[in-house]
Amino acid sequence: MTEPKKDEPTALRRAVKIVDEPKILMDPVRREILRLLAIRPLTATQLAEKLGLTKSTVSHHIQVLKRAGLIRIKQTRLESHGILEKYYEPTALLFIEDYHKIPKGMRNYFLTVHMERLRGVLIALYLMGRKVRVPRLTRKPDLLRELAGEVLERMTELGSKYEGELTDMDGESLLVKIYGEALKSIMSRGTWRGLNLGL
Repeated sequence: MTEPKKDEPTALRRAVKIVDEPKILMDPVRREILRLLAIRPLTATQLAEKLGLTKSTVSHHIQVLKRAGLIRIKQTRLESHGILEKYYEPTALLFIEDYHKIPKGMRNYFLTVHMERLRGVLIALYLMGRKVRVPRLTRKPDLLRELAGEVLERMTELGSKYEGELTDMDGESLLVKIYGEALKSIMSRGTWRGLNLGL
């Protein structure tokens, strides 16, 4: 695979895909495979090396992702010894779970992911000199979980907005953009107002 030259335009790729079967995204190996493939197409062997897993384990996850329509074969290449190598790529840069299709028993996992992201945002705001009302978070233990639920729902709504879009952004930048939009749209209401973030 050749790297694009610096003066070549970056190819536009599908920005977002809303995942109707959120269970697929619960597996950390699958999430990492999607992240790595968003950087550049890779073979099962290359993914196994990067992940420190066996090729058969990675191949299993590739098949699950492929059946779900989250990855596809970008190209095949005949390698030495006549082995046909398949290079995989994601069908979108960012995969967002459909909030409405998350079974109750699995919702905790996705809430935890968003709680961790929110902690990162609150820490960043604190470091920027914002007076985040942390005591309020400790007096109401489920507050962060409640906030994460609002973000999770808003991410599905925003993801739907971007689902038909093409972009030249990378996956991480796109996540920051959409997550930022989700936060901005809900920070002025209800529970968020009580945090007094000064935004």
